[in-house]
Parts: sequence; structure tokens; C-alpha cells
Amino acid sequence: MIRIPGQPGRDLCDNHLGITRRDLLRFGGSSILGLTLGSMFSLKARAAATGGAGWGKAKSVVMVYLQGGPSHLDLWDPKENVPDKIRSPFKNIPTKIPGINFTEMLPGLAKLNDRFSMIRSISYTPNGLFNHTAAIYQLMTGYTTDKVSPSGQLEPPNAKDFPNFGSNIVRLKPPTEPVLPFVMLPRPLQESGVVGKGGAAGFLGKGFDPYTLFPEGDDMDMTKMNRVKVDDLKLRPDVFAQRLERRARLRDAIEDGMPEIEKAVEQYHLDEYYNKALNLITRGKAREAFEIDREDVKTRERYGMNTFGQSLLLARRLVEAGTRVVEVIWPKVANSDNHSWDMHTGLTDRMKRQAAPMFDAGFSAFIEDMDSRGLLDETLVVAMGEFGRSPEKGVSTSGNSNSADGRDHWPYCYTGVVAGAGTKRGYVHGESDSMGASPKTDPVHPTELLATIYHAFGIDPESLVYNHLNQPRELVKAKALTRLFA
Repeated sequence: MIRIPGQPGRDLCDNHLGITRRDLLRFGGSSILGLTLGSMFSLKARAAATGGAGWGKAKSVVMVYLQGGPSHLDLWDPKENVPDKIRSPFKNIPTKIPGINFTEMLPGLAKLNDRFSMIRSISYTPNGLFNHTAAIYQLMTGYTTDKVSPSGQLEPPNAKDFPNFGSNIVRLKPPTEPVLPFVMLPRPLQESGVVGKGGAAGFLGKGFDPYTLFPEGDDMDMTKMNRVKVDDLKLRPDVFAQRLERRARLRDAIEDGMPEIEKAVEQYHLDEYYNKALNLITRGKAREAFEIDREDVKTRERYGMNTFGQSLLLARRLVEAGTRVVEVIWPKVANSDNHSWDMHTGLTDRMKRQAAPMFDAGFSAFIEDMDSRGLLDETLVVAMGEFGRSPEKGVSTSGNSNSADGRDHWPYCYTGVVAGAGTKRGYVHGESDSMGASPKTDPVHPTELLATIYHAFGIDPESLVYNHLNQPRELVKAKALTRLFA
């Protein structure tokens, strides 16, 4: 019986389990994919039956996650002829789509919204909790949880959590070359002291965690991306090195068992694959992707010489290098001040001086750059927050205090953006009511957007994944929003 040398299963969810020859044979050559043959064939069968608009168009996805909850009313769904307590302090401006206005805070995107789809009717009712962490967890995993800490926030990440959608994607659709499959930058998901909830592989195991690039420096340090180097790239502490070492031992064990299992794994060229993986961080496309100083100065300035803009530029470079999933997290802790989107107070000043200009310049440059390079053809881009902001200013909807110039959390209606991978251009899906308080037409649950991401990769959203108790669970309990695709 073949066994992997070393400490069995140390980096697995169930650390009491080892790997046997039977396990390898059960993997049946698809072990690199993290699938059994049966599940692989099942996925293929379901893929053939699923299809539909946009099916399998995406080779990569960039989630531009605006943690904190941007105000849709003060950005891309302003309302006219409403009371002062609802009206945005910013003027409306026309966009490339007739009849669709933004506020003056998004002049760059107003000139480009004929290149992406907008969803003005994202809506859900909170499941018990009305805070950032619960909403973040739902958006990133497709599931909710009621287990909270004494503070009322979700408990810190643990191995029983549902996986981040990126972890599911790289497990089911791993890169065919030894590139960085899943990268998260420039900071973790966070509400107060709860860091990283919904941002890891959970019960899939640490092997599917994202590579994280969190440069040193405070959230207000706008120059920290200038100091990025590939050596900063990390999985969770020591996991990357352990995983590659363990894979090397796996390779050796498989070779020792040849030719008995040769036919099961011969197509994967394990020597070549693992040798490339072991060298991944020291040379090749991965290292070059992080050398953003190779970019033309004008290009860098167009994105914005700040953490968010340079993170988007790096996201583009990672997609070019073959990365499957990139998550660009808004560079400020969700519930905080300054350029956070969590604007309970001082909305007018903070939106005007900090968050909106940084977002508008960076995201408009990113969309234009991705499009001009042809990268939008096979890259799905999603930009959204965990919720919007309350139509009425100065009122409490979540137990937080709000100034007369502040808006509280509002999950009942807000806006998101989708671009690329065969999605429609210049399309507006759904409509909010006269006050931006609820969908007037075509409500869309955030989990439907997750389902749409899976669909774009040719993955059935209702495919089963097995949790830490070996219980089957759907990737997400939702249908893809295929009307977004051309």
C-alpha cells in the first residue's frame, strides 16, 4: 500500500486521515483537480445539460469587492424629486446610456458604462444579523451562519467555514499551467477584530486558500503598493512551503508505485508539473506580474497612485499571467472612517475627497485597460459591496448611530456591476423604486451573482461539495442570472 511519507494529513482538514494507494486510485488521475472520477464525470454530464448563455465563457474572474457598503444613491443610482433627507448632496450627470444618470462622483465611469452591465436591484433580507461580517460571509461563500461572538459579529474564520467562491473555482477549474490560481489583495476582509471571515477555503482545506498579498502599512498608506515584491506573497503562515513540500513527497510516492498506477496519472506529467510549481515563486510569469514598476508611468497614474488603483493594475497583470481568481478588497477595514464606504457620518466630505475619486479613477482605468487589451473577452469582472446605504439620512437601521450627513446599512436594494466574459454591454438589469429603497423590478439576490460566476466558468452552481463532516452541500443554492449574458 502506498503512503505519503511524513506526518499524514497534517495540512488537511481532517488531520487524522492519511492518503493511501486506494485514495490515489480513487482520484483516478484527476487528483490534481481535487475531484474523484465519479464527480468529474458527473460535472461533465451536468455541464453538457446546463449550458445556456454565457456558459463557460470565463477563464478568470476579478472580484472588486467594495467592503463597507457603498451608497448607491450617491454613486450610480441617484434619485430626483425626493425629500432632502433622501436626496444626494451631489449633482446628477448623464452617462453613455440614455436616461441613466450617475452622480458627479463617477465622471470616469459615466463615460464607460456602455461597456458593462449594471444591476440596480440587488436585494436580500438579513438572516438574523445586520452587520458587515455576516453580509461579507454570505457574498463570498453563498451561505449564512448564525454562530456569532459575544460582540454580535461572526466568529473568526475556522476550518468548518464554507469556502470562498474562489477556492471552489480553483478546485473545480484549476489552471492548466503552474500559475498562481487565486490571489487576494491588498488587505483581508475585515470588520473590527474579525479578520478574513469568508475569505479562505474553509472545509476544502488550506491547499485551496488564496495566496494573499497584504503589504505592510496602515490602510491610509497610499504608497504601500510601491513596495510590493513577490516575496511578500503568502498563503497562511508556512502553508505554501508545506504544501509544495508535501506535493513533492506525493510525486515521489507516486513514482515509487509505478507502473501499478501509471495509467491513472500518466497524462499529468507530474515531474514537470511539480518542478514548475516548486519554482513558481522564484521566476516566470508569476514574478513578472508583480513588477508593476515595469508599467508605463502614465498607465500607473491613470489607475491612481494609491492602494486601490495599483491593486487593480496588479489584478490586470495577474490575469495576463494566467491567474484564475483575483479578489481586490477595498483597502480599508469595513467598519471604519476616512475612505471606508461605511459612511455613518461625514458622507459628503468623505465621498467627495476620498472614496469616490479613488474608485472612479481606478475602476474606470481597469475596465478600459482590460477591454483595450482584449482581456474582457474571457475575464468576468464583478464590482459590488455587501450592501448599500439607507435612503434616509440620519436614521438607524442597524443599531448604529448616524449623523444627519450619514447613511446606515441597507441590504434591501443596492447596485452592482458586471463586465466581460460574454456579459452584455450597456445593459441595466432591474430598477429600484423612487427612493432607492427596494427593487421595483427584477430583484437579484447576491447568491445569484455567485451562481452567475460559477456558470461563467462552466460550473453548475448546484454542484455538490462535501464539507468537513462529509455532508453534501451545493456550491450555492441559487440560479445563474443568465439574462446578463449576450
